[in-house]
Amino acid sequence: MPSKEETTRPTKKQKALLDFIADFIAQHGYSPSYREIKTGMNYNSVATVALHINNLIKRGHLEKRDNKARSLEPVHHEPEPVKTNAVSAKEEKWLVKKVEYYFNNVEQEGRPKQADVDKLYVLVGALKILGFDGAANSFIPRLSGLNKKGGKK
Repeated sequence: MPSKEETTRPTKKQKALLDFIADFIAQHGYSPSYREIKTGMNYNSVATVALHINNLIKRGHLEKRDNKARSLEPVHHEPEPVKTNAVSAKEEKWLVKKVEYYFNNVEQEGRPKQADVDKLYVLVGALKILGFDGAANSFIPRLSGLNKKGGKK
């Protein structure tokens, strides 16, 4: 049986076949025969069923016990952890420092350019979108001050 790293995600058709087999087992308590799969999946021949079953076995999605009839079993792999866009505390600190750096640069100009103030609005908006409302709110008074100096928002 292939290791977890070698197993690839099934295609849509393979997933449909795996679901059919799992549903059949759940309903009947045993796995379907190749002819039942042929009928249930609207395949043209038992050879087509055998081809698809063998591919699923090779890819590690299906097991066949001891080459016996009605011995197909879907292999349930642990789902990969979902990758989120969650930002760690370390990344949040880095991000806030970057925004602070940009604010300091713009504030040092005598009369800030509107384009620079607009970029700061985008950065503050990004902080809000990421859920850092406290950090975003701390920059809003500074944005207002920059608008009075040179921007016009």
